[in-house]
Parts: sequence; C-alpha cells; structure tokens
Amino acid sequence: MKKYIIKIITVFAILAVASCSEDTIDLEGLGAVKGRVVAVGTNEPLENVKISTNPSSSTVFTDVNGEYLIENIPSGDYSLSAQREGLLAQFEAISVIADRELEIVFEMDIETAGNRPPDAAILDSPADNSVDQPLEVKLIWTGADPDDDTLTYTVALRNDENSDVEIFENITDTTYTLTNLAYKVKYFWQVSSNDGINDSVNSSSFAFETMGPPNNRIVYTRSVGGNSVIYSANEQGGTEIQLTPETKNSFRPRRNVSTGKVAFLQSVGSQTHLFIMNEDGSQVSQVTSQVSVAGFNLGEIDFSWLDNGSKLLFPNQDKLYSVNIDGSGLTLVYQTSNGNLISEVDKNDNNNVIVLKTNNLDGYEVEIFTINTSGILLETILSGVTGAAGSVNLSVDGTKLLYCQDVSGFESSDYRQLDSHLFVYNFGDSSVLDISIEKPAGTNDIDARFSPNEASVIFVNTSNDGISQKNIQTMSILEIANRADLILNASMADWE
Repeated sequence: MKKYIIKIITVFAILAVASCSEDTIDLEGLGAVKGRVVAVGTNEPLENVKISTNPSSSTVFTDVNGEYLIENIPSGDYSLSAQREGLLAQFEAISVIADRELEIVFEMDIETAGNRPPDAAILDSPADNSVDQPLEVKLIWTGADPDDDTLTYTVALRNDENSDVEIFENITDTTYTLTNLAYKVKYFWQVSSNDGINDSVNSSSFAFETMGPPNNRIVYTRSVGGNSVIYSANEQGGTEIQLTPETKNSFRPRRNVSTGKVAFLQSVGSQTHLFIMNEDGSQVSQVTSQVSVAGFNLGEIDFSWLDNGSKLLFPNQDKLYSVNIDGSGLTLVYQTSNGNLISEVDKNDNNNVIVLKTNNLDGYEVEIFTINTSGILLETILSGVTGAAGSVNLSVDGTKLLYCQDVSGFESSDYRQLDSHLFVYNFGDSSVLDISIEKPAGTNDIDARFSPNEASVIFVNTSNDGISQKNIQTMSILEIANRADLILNASMADWE
C-alpha cells in the first residue's frame, strides 16, 4: 500500500512539472521594441530620428508620425538611443524579452537646450562717472561664457542732451572706440553679450563726460569734397575743430562772444539761410525761413550780429532785414533807393551805426556807407570807384572801418580781382590808411576782420588768378610789414 501511494505522488509531480513548463521565459528567443519620438513640450512627432541599440542589433528611423519599430532583437539588456542632428541624443535602458514587444517613447529637445547664457559683461574703461574724456573714447570690457561659446557684443550709447540712442552691433572684440563725440556731454554706455543661442545679456550702465571745448577764438571755412566746412582754431592756428559736417555747404561764420554762439550761412536746397550753433558745433538751428539770404554772389555776402546777440542783420537783394535768433520778429530795416543790391552789413552796438556795402548786379558800382537804425544816411566812405570792394568791419568803439578795395579798378564778368588792398578808415578825420603796401605782387588781400584787441587784422591772402589756395594771415596795423600765415588752405575768417 505504501509503495502504491509513492507511485501516485510521483505521477502527480511529473504532471505538475510538465504543466508549469508551458509558462517558462525563453531567454534565448527574440523580442521587439516600438515607440514614438516627439518634441519636448509640444509633443510634435519627429521624423528621421535614428533609433538603435547597444549592443548593436538593428537600426531604424522614425516615420512621418515619429513612430519606429525594431524587430527580431535577441532577448537581453540594451541601451536604446534616439539621435538626430540638432537634437540632444536620448538613451533608455531596456530589457528585451523573447516574444514580447516593448514600447518606449522618447521626448527630444534641441541640441542647445542645456546651453547656458553668457555672463554679463564687466565694464572696465572708462571708469563709471569719469570726466574730462577726449572726443575719441576707447570702451573696454570683459566678457565670458560658461560654455566657452563665441560671443558677439552690442554697445548702446545715449547722452543727456537728447533721447537718441546709438547702437553699434556685431562687435567681436572686447573693445570699441567711439569717435566724433561732442564737447561737455555726459554719455551712458552699456554692453550686451550674445552667444548665438540664448537671449542677449546686458551689462550694467556706465557714464562718462567729455571735456569742455577749447577756447578757440577764430572761426573759418575750408573746402572739403566740394562743400564749404566751418572750423575753429586758437590764436596760434592750433587745436583745429571741425564744426559743421562735410555733407553740408556751410560758410561765412561769425562768432558772438556774449552768447557763445556762431552764426553762419548754409545752403538749403536752392536757397541760403542763416543758422546758429554752439561754439563746439552742437545744437544747430535754422534762423531764417520766410526770407532767404540772397545777393549777386553768395561768396561775397555777409551779415552781422545785432543787439548783443539777440538778433541778426542780413541782406536779401536790395533789402536789409533783422530777425530774432529763434526765427521770429522778421523786420525790414532798410531798402536801397537806386535798386542796387546789399552785399555786406556790419553793426556796432555801442553807437548803433550800421555800415553797408552795396553794388550792382555784377558786383560793381560799389558804395560803402553808414546809416543809423532808422535807415538815415550818416556818412559815405567809398563811392564812384571802379572795381571790386567790400569786407566791411567796424571797430569795437565805432571809430574805424576796415574794408578792402581792388585798387587796379579792374572789372570782369567773373568778378576777378587783381590788386585788392586792405584799408582802415578813420571816422574822426576821414583819413584812410592802406595797410597792404607790403602785399606780395600778384596777390589779393580780402575778407579782413579786426582782431579782438584791434591792434592787428586777420585776412585772406591769395593769388589774383582766382583759383590758387587761400591762406589766412595776420598783420599788425602799425607794423604792416610783419604779415604771417596763420591757417593754410582756409578763408572767411572771424576773430572775436
């Protein structure tokens, strides 16, 4: 009986083992992996993503729906990867089971997703709130990037004079030189750093102030690129500063010491108008608009400050006008009775005397005379002569008048002068002093003005051929043989 029981138990054990063997994992079989690849955040399907295993089995690429399937993978442990150019590679540890199909979804990000933005630039020079900086300033800063990316920089510059912001882009160095800055202006600068991947990062903002303008008492013009450009210089002819741009035709500068302004003529389309600016060339504003400055030859036209710098006197054909420097108050002051044109005017505020030079349409039949502010004739200095004359300038006390005259009496259609001399007329005794008796032969002395102390004159000397270089010279009124060059290749000087 005992033996029979043992046999029965053995049979059941064998049957139990046989039935259990149907659920056993076949570690030597083949499995598969399928899934989908999408973009992080949007779940947009990603096509042409390379899907492979390590150890290597098969390699497939996702379809237009971002789906993939790798079949016939021997069972075992693998690293499943998803890779595409421009995207961060993704890896997933998997265990392939025979006759099973795993499903793995990859979420992929752009390759630079882990890239860090650059550090904010550190501004080095000029130091914050530095003063007396030159008009050409070299900005220096330090830039860095935690991923060692190549950086480009943008400099933003503004000032306390207006709301303008200048932008200098695509700078690859950590320095940038600012040029053509204005005198006595406070500038603010900031640097933004960009790695081409992340948003730009701004530095702090630094400020610096440029130096004040030099005390240049002489203003003049020089031809540059076909336009007349205004400059200033000191009394030794040094520290030259360009006041007007080369893109505009600006000429006949006249300083006014009490206001710190320079008035000048500038071409506006087909007309010529009066403008004023600061002595450093800043804050330019147009004065005339309704009536332009006009005459027989714009190169011979002159105007004058009036009422201690609050107004300007200017000619328009046969009429003389005054206007406030803000453009208001246009007033007719005088009109010639014979129809001759007014070419030059000068006003002495101490005695309210106005001197005028008039001429016909060709520039001749010259008359130089004085009137009062009511237009009443006071005194005739020059009349009934042939040839050119002009360059009138009253002394500060109103007792003398400086002018030029072509003593040759020559007249021509091109207004050529052959032998122009400078003269000083004394209102007290009507005497006339020729101060050009030592002038080199074949040259003209023109465009003369008294010096501030009136002991000498500043003027232009040039060949009488009409095309040679013009040079600004100075000469003592008492020692007329001591003329000397002051500024070469320049004209229309004023010394106040």
